[in-house]
Amino acid sequence: MEAMGRAKVVVEDGKVVEVGEPIIEYCPLFKRHRGIDRIDERSIRENIEFRIRDFGMCTPQRDMRMEDFLSFGVSELICMGVEEGVLDAAVLVGDGVGTCVVDEPAMIQGIGGRISGIVSTEPIDELVEAVGSARCLGGEIDQVAGAELAFSLGFERVAVSVALGDDARALRERFGDRVMTFAVHTTGCDRSSAEDFFSYCDVVTGCASLHVRQLAKERALLQVGERVPVYAATEKGKELMEMKLRQLGKSPARGDDEDPPRPLV
Repeated sequence: MEAMGRAKVVVEDGKVVEVGEPIIEYCPLFKRHRGIDRIDERSIRENIEFRIRDFGMCTPQRDMRMEDFLSFGVSELICMGVEEGVLDAAVLVGDGVGTCVVDEPAMIQGIGGRISGIVSTEPIDELVEAVGSARCLGGEIDQVAGAELAFSLGFERVAVSVALGDDARALRERFGDRVMTFAVHTTGCDRSSAEDFFSYCDVVTGCASLHVRQLAKERALLQVGERVPVYAATEKGKELMEMKLRQLGKSPARGDDEDPPRPLV
């Protein structure tokens, strides 16, 4: 996976076997939730080991259902959308399952709420069984194929998480407004990908992306969160985010970026 600071992390049999160099050194979310002042190899390893102990990430004992972790993360938005009947199901990427289709809010949050950017994963039988083998791609990560699977299962309004601009474009061109797309894990994306996110996604996370944050000043319809902002790129995305704001009793962000990740890349 690409974890804290977008460092490469490899987990095998529930053990962290490789930790690469991060490309950012500070994230306000990890400071707030875990007290981490500097992202380095030691703090990354300790955090991944904590996740393995805490909820069984990358193991057969993984907790597949969870409550909201962030007030305004993508999994929380999708979870609310399904709860409120705005969305029917979500196409997500999870450790031990790969791309999968989920329509249970607690499992949407469980799979997506506390993981990093999964690059590749081998299927874990217990986790695939928990989701349903007919709803998984056998450990493969392919969000376009995942959307096709969701529609073949009879779902009509499908949320899809994407980490690649090409996937965002392909989903919109193939499925139009039948999908609602959410750009995640945008740290380090190039300008072209950032433009694709705002052209083809409904909601875009700022992460530590310099290009996303720059484009958001011109193209975002709504921003929530200053430190790690989430942007609405379409009216549908704006409506979903406004629904979450009402649910939380909060107001849109001022856009001050008071304590952003460092550096932005």
